[in-house]
Amino acid sequence: MEYSKVGTSAFVALGLGEVLFFLVPIGIALFWLIKKKEKITTVLVGAAVFFLFVVILEKPIQNVLIFPTQMGLPDHSLSRYINARPFLWAFLVGLFPGVFEETGRLLAFKTVLKNRRNRETSISYGIGHGCFEVILYLGITYATYISYAVMINSGTFQIIVDQVAEQAPDQVDLLKTLANQIASLTFADIGLAFVERVFAVLFHIGASLLVFYACREKKKVWLYPLAVILHTAMDFVAGLSMTEVFNPSVFELELIVAVFGILTFCAAYFLLYKRDKEKDLKSLPDH
Repeated sequence: MEYSKVGTSAFVALGLGEVLFFLVPIGIALFWLIKKKEKITTVLVGAAVFFLFVVILEKPIQNVLIFPTQMGLPDHSLSRYINARPFLWAFLVGLFPGVFEETGRLLAFKTVLKNRRNRETSISYGIGHGCFEVILYLGITYATYISYAVMINSGTFQIIVDQVAEQAPDQVDLLKTLANQIASLTFADIGLAFVERVFAVLFHIGASLLVFYACREKKKVWLYPLAVILHTAMDFVAGLSMTEVFNPSVFELELIVAVFGILTFCAAYFLLYKRDKEKDLKSLPDH
């Protein structure tokens, strides 16, 4: 089968995507670590907790309950019940990351990071969590896309299609669609994905601030369930957009993500982080 050749502009867009979704997150983390003289292990804990609580725990459990066929498992009555109810489906799609990711933050601040009580720890963790998500889901993805693009132009992409046809024939059409998407990739696609990730990382930093102060101050323990609710609500809206119940445009959906990301970050930064910093400055003796 012939596939559309990947043009120069698409290759440049793929390269730009790799820079934005792999090198930029690393650069952000390094800039913060150097500027604030923070420990790199805090950022690495954020990344490790994301991998453990999302990739190892959340996704497999969610797939078994809601998407068993994606795990090579037979469909069951519970998954059929959930998939037949769009609102329930979207709620659970939002609830899983809300509970797992925020609980991961909570346990991290309560255990391995319990002795790091400086406020910068919360942002370092959030950067590790959010930037690792970008690298894992987009940085690695675009590296794969570049290799696919080279194979499409060299005529060897069909080898992968033939292998998939033998092992998972139901995935062949998806692979062919992906080849066409790679060939038609534009700078606008890259820009939209990058902007969306910026707001998502802001949300992760804001949520990390909420959970950090929930752990550090007993009177603010309610900030942990607030983070769970906000995370669930944001992903619930995204889940609804995948159903026929709610069909926002791409711009409208990105605007919703932007509102959640900006409001969560700004509220946490100005009401918690900055006030805490100002309180410390006021407590310093006058010279």
